[in-house]
Amino acid sequence: MADGSTAFLFPGQGAQSAGMGRALASAHPGAAELFRSADAVLGYRLSRICFEGPESELQLTANAQPAILTVSIAAARALAERGVTPSIVLGHSLGEYSALVAAGALSFEDAVLAVHRRGLYMQEAVPVGEGAMAALLGIEAVPAEEICAAAEGEGLGVVSVANDNAPGQIVIAGRTAAVERAIVLAKDRGARRAMRLPVSAPFHCELMAPARDRLAADLEKLAFRDLAIPLVTNVDAAPIRAGAEARASLVRQVTGRVRWAESVRRLRAMGADRAIECGPGQVLAGLVKRIDPGIRIVSCGDPETLDAAATLAAGR
Repeated sequence: MADGSTAFLFPGQGAQSAGMGRALASAHPGAAELFRSADAVLGYRLSRICFEGPESELQLTANAQPAILTVSIAAARALAERGVTPSIVLGHSLGEYSALVAAGALSFEDAVLAVHRRGLYMQEAVPVGEGAMAALLGIEAVPAEEICAAAEGEGLGVVSVANDNAPGQIVIAGRTAAVERAIVLAKDRGARRAMRLPVSAPFHCELMAPARDRLAADLEKLAFRDLAIPLVTNVDAAPIRAGAEARASLVRQVTGRVRWAESVRRLRAMGADRAIECGPGQVLAGLVKRIDPGIRIVSCGDPETLDAAATLAAGR
């Protein structure tokens, strides 16, 4: 891949907010059609939940996941109407589905139903209250692994690194008691902050094995085409082009670590020095700036940000 290429990055769960996508759907007929398609595939008004809320309904995992995917693809297609397309794609957890749609490996209709079911399976895998996630700030991946191993060693259950998001920003997941103990141990190790996250399930750890197995059966029935452009996977931080590899990566990431920091560094090694965050929020832009300040990035989730994204992609 030539230097100076543009990557599209797609956000994961947590980026949602009531009202997202409404301006895109109003300004771009293609975006409006995507929301109509999502409503038809899911059998309920996802568009209403996105555009109007309430926030409590949007936060439900089974709604948040297809909602974020739909807004993300709407942004990517609005950019495509301006001639802005990526040379490589990367998605954070759920965002890997958006990235595969953008790369031509998976149809939007298949993806939006798959992530709705993914959200249901994840929510049902662990009873509410039995699992938790926590952010450890000021701690790197290796010390975080040691902290998790120590908490597990006390017989409190599974806990492991779920997301390596950026230097000094680690997320862990597992049994609630083990996560709580890891928080204490992280503070003892000098963490700047260590706190529980407001999530309803412990994503990206072995407790999600039931969700992984149910999702694998669903994904086996879907048509995965070879990718038109490379995707850097979460689980390996390595580029793939084969549809079969994409399917396998989506299965593995349910219980596997999101290697975000490594993945962004791989983008840069492959020649991407510009990136556009397609979808709601600006979380990924903040992480990229911490991982590699040399990558220029803008967030694009509404009509007002299309010009800045197009300018960046043109190298200006």
